[in-house]
Amino acid sequence: MGTLQTPASGVRLADASKVFLGTISVANTRRGYAVVLDRLVRDFGADGNVALLDPDRVAGWFTFVWGGAATTTFNVRLASLRSACGYWRDQGWLTGDPLVRLRARPAPPDTSKALSRQRVADILGLVAPPRERVLWHMLYESSARAEEVLMLDVPDLDAANRCAVVTRKGGARDVIAWQTGTARLLPRLLAGRRTGPVFLTDRRAKPSVALVDVDPTTGRARLSYRRAAELFETHTTGLDDGPYTLHQLRHSRLTHAAEDGASTPILMKLSGHTSVRSLAKYARISDEGFVKWQAENDPAARRRPDRR
Repeated sequence: MGTLQTPASGVRLADASKVFLGTISVANTRRGYAVVLDRLVRDFGADGNVALLDPDRVAGWFTFVWGGAATTTFNVRLASLRSACGYWRDQGWLTGDPLVRLRARPAPPDTSKALSRQRVADILGLVAPPRERVLWHMLYESSARAEEVLMLDVPDLDAANRCAVVTRKGGARDVIAWQTGTARLLPRLLAGRRTGPVFLTDRRAKPSVALVDVDPTTGRARLSYRRAAELFETHTTGLDDGPYTLHQLRHSRLTHAAEDGASTPILMKLSGHTSVRSLAKYARISDEGFVKWQAENDPAARRRPDRR
């Protein structure tokens, strides 16, 4: 704090940003917050006074930079900036609210659709490289978010117990678990590797890539979400109603687990949600599951041969 100017003369924007980011211990979260703060420092000037951030100017700037982004991106960037401003106010470096003219956008309805069990089986049975097959199996069986799984490093894996520790949204550390499909394929993907990211690119990493995202054995970088999503679309384009999204694997697993009678605590553990309300949209019974339940519980239906 000794390098900061006193609140009376104003704290430099670059210093305020650096101090705030230093309070965030989770590397992934810190990188996300840095996206908006680095841009703020660049556009408003490193020597800008935090206390003089003008609401009209900030609103215009933010809308210009992220107004055309997806709703989720817009809201994430705004939440990051709002957290920083709240911290600066707590320190006495900022008195007003430079974000007063900005509002989070309403989230669009979730149009992703749970896939049938047969369609999931079709996807997991596609001819694809080991990396893709392991990723798809792990995403479905664990119902984890793609971003969480792609950030896994080999030391995070507990192959013997078929589980791993991931960083959830918000920075919480949590355990995910997979099943036989992933367990059978994983050794082939790792090929004896004990370090580096689990899922790697096909080519060697560029010099600009952070060392934490590079496998020291092969020199290849961590597979990005964007590339993983593109590959999934490419492989599922030929299927009926394809292509599909990686998120649909997660959605489908939670729906199927709900149909199989999984309790709410189990569903929350599978999904990583901390509120039942957030979980509700994923735990809805599919049309396929509903029709099957009706048929199996129809008192007027003819008795099956195995019933007495």
